[in-house]
Amino acid sequence: MVRSPNWTPCAWSQGGELVSLLTQAREQLGGVAALRLGPHPTVLVTEPGAVQHVLALHPDRYVKRSHRARLLIGDGVLAATGEAWKRQRRLLQSQFPGTGMRRYEQRITEAARTTAERWAGYARTGRTFDVGEEMRRFALDTIWRSLTGHPLDAATAHELTAVEAVVAALPTLPADASDARDAVAADLARIDAVARHAVTVARAGAVGPDGPGLLQVLVDASAERPEYTDRLLRDELVTLLVAGHETTATTLTWLYLLLDRHPAAREEALAAGGEGSTQRRAAIQALISETLRLYPSAWILPRHATEDDILAGYAVESGTDVLVCPYLTHRAPELWPNPEHFDPRRFTIPGGRPTRLGAYLPFGIGPRACLGLQFALRESTVLLEHLLSAHVPAFHSTPTQTAYSLTVHPDVPTPATLVRADSPCHPC
Repeated sequence: MVRSPNWTPCAWSQGGELVSLLTQAREQLGGVAALRLGPHPTVLVTEPGAVQHVLALHPDRYVKRSHRARLLIGDGVLAATGEAWKRQRRLLQSQFPGTGMRRYEQRITEAARTTAERWAGYARTGRTFDVGEEMRRFALDTIWRSLTGHPLDAATAHELTAVEAVVAALPTLPADASDARDAVAADLARIDAVARHAVTVARAGAVGPDGPGLLQVLVDASAERPEYTDRLLRDELVTLLVAGHETTATTLTWLYLLLDRHPAAREEALAAGGEGSTQRRAAIQALISETLRLYPSAWILPRHATEDDILAGYAVESGTDVLVCPYLTHRAPELWPNPEHFDPRRFTIPGGRPTRLGAYLPFGIGPRACLGLQFALRESTVLLEHLLSAHVPAFHSTPTQTAYSLTVHPDVPTPATLVRADSPCHPC
């Protein structure tokens, strides 16, 4: 029997909290909830079978119309649609298979060593630093090495703070596209200048100390594919910079905040085998997986129904907006017992996590799932292998709220000093 949705109106104001509204809708109406956000009919999807239906089984019926960061990433692969997206995705996908991670291993390791050396300096001097900024610095260094073959230098790092500035400004920019661009024009100009220089260097064949990077693959493609103009090269480069560091940095920041609240989880991970062992790596990966459950990289995935469909027994009309919300799926008590509790053992013990497709999707699923999933997991694991056993951040203050924009992230800075892991002052 096909049911028609009962549309539930939701009050929406400039100060309204989208997550609170969606949480209420899921609690009251279930895993497929029809609601109206203002004048628009919307279906919230959190039930695993319906998630799989929308994202993996019928992506041509539920399409991505635009991207909230289009102002920044232009026509890069995250924002592209249709045939253009398929061509761009195909080229990039060839660079990110699981077995292809070997080409990035040395670059990831060097970035992790650089961070570990910097942390050792903080520990010696007692300097206060921001954990979130450190995670962004590491992730940006890693993706820059992978894109260009060069370590991130101080001048480039300074200019690329403009990326973070634009990302932070996106939720508050004017609705008009021209006005929005004008509001962040200076930051966009800085980003464009960095991208132009990187493309020029790659076109000149100047290979970095780590060898050619992913940008070289794009530049080489432009010789045979006219669609890869200088503008598209810029858009792809900026897309990879944003997607390749912002989400990883946020995940690692949350992980350290969670370990501050649950120090026993760190001790359990380090007790699982010796340094470099398979057991230790699996335990560290469980820390990452549980952090991604609570704070998924892709916390909300907007789609648009292009034709009439039946979703979990409900009629969905063409033109309906659909919101898949991994953040709420990962906190559903029927899927994840005690869902608000941080428990990495969910990912190490048999039966600790649900096996239903669509129940765990921190990077999305289906054709538009994150290309860099394996890259992000690998760089996070390598960094923690370098840092976790040596020092523990002692936070001076911690966030009390969560902010939701491109990522789900702490709403305030995360200042800390480092305590040696073997120090008697370290709380176990």
